[in-house]
Amino acid sequence: MKISVLKERRPGETRVAATPETVKKLIGLGHTVTVEGGAGTVAGFLDAAFTEAGASIAGSAAEAAKGADIVFKVRRPEPGEIGALPDGAALIALMEPFAYPAEELAALNAKNIAALSMEFTPRITRAQSMDALSSQSNLAGYRAVIEGAQIYGRAMPMMMTAAGTVAPAKVFIMGAGVAGLQAIATARRLGAVVTANDVRPAAKEQVASLGAKFIAVEDDEFKAAETSGGYAKEMSPEYQAKQAALTASHIAKQDIVVTTALIPGRPAPVLITEEMVRSMKPGSVIVDMAVSQGGNCPLSKADEIVDVGGVKVAGFSNLPARLPADASSLYAKNLLAFLPLITAEGGALTLDTEDEVVVAMLLTRNGATVSERLK
Repeated sequence: MKISVLKERRPGETRVAATPETVKKLIGLGHTVTVEGGAGTVAGFLDAAFTEAGASIAGSAAEAAKGADIVFKVRRPEPGEIGALPDGAALIALMEPFAYPAEELAALNAKNIAALSMEFTPRITRAQSMDALSSQSNLAGYRAVIEGAQIYGRAMPMMMTAAGTVAPAKVFIMGAGVAGLQAIATARRLGAVVTANDVRPAAKEQVASLGAKFIAVEDDEFKAAETSGGYAKEMSPEYQAKQAALTASHIAKQDIVVTTALIPGRPAPVLITEEMVRSMKPGSVIVDMAVSQGGNCPLSKADEIVDVGGVKVAGFSNLPARLPADASSLYAKNLLAFLPLITAEGGALTLDTEDEVVVAMLLTRNGATVSERLK
């Protein structure tokens, strides 16, 4: 098959969907690879490295995509890019499916594009190596703490010097998913005193294993707040009020707060109110990782640092793009791991509608929108 790798055109997007390492492996599997010129430059992967790995370099997106069976991208194609895609090709990218404009889906269907969304990779054991949300969230959690430490402008660890002692920073991580756990680990490595919370009781043990303290109202309702499948139950208004009071009093004492709560297809839940922000001491920092979906703090703005009475509220809409080489490498490996599921013996493209992973990820096929989640 011919696999094409297109350059990202979204402002601020520095990642690329293949690396010289994965190109070499794709060619080893019998595929041909064409990379649009300059696709990996910002991430540190020059055209010469792709050429050395065996790829062809094309001068434009249209030239790169011509005759492609599969097109790899990091982000979904912009409206102007859809025209460059070959009719009937498979497109694999982070498609942002719940925010996909209907007219753009129609444009994909008009060209019979089989669009597969990496966000819809199911959370099952055999799909772990394909899980791009996890690979990118892991890096985002790390980078959120690094950004917060830089904005904070003070030392993170305790320092005892002849001139006096520097107190360690107090860091509060809200949410202990993939991003949150990496944020906890990073803040701990930097020497901060770290606390964290989560709505799932099982997260308490994970937080403690990283050396952080778990903050929650641990009553009988909290202990039964998880389904047999490991998902959080909706809590009563009474419990929510008690937890909010505890969180508010805790946030007021923190130096850096990182919020990580995202709900697919819905606005991000508000975790930090304006009142909580104003209760923090000047010089404190909030890093809102959910700003692209409205934010966990109503004061955050995408890709801006808002000063609220001396408290800095930072919203970063694309933290993985601030680590382009590693983010590209992990994402490219996610794509490489997924490829065998849509490749028949002999290398031809096949979309097995009996495979639960493929079915979950398919958005469009044969001119129609087929994803049940989008319907």
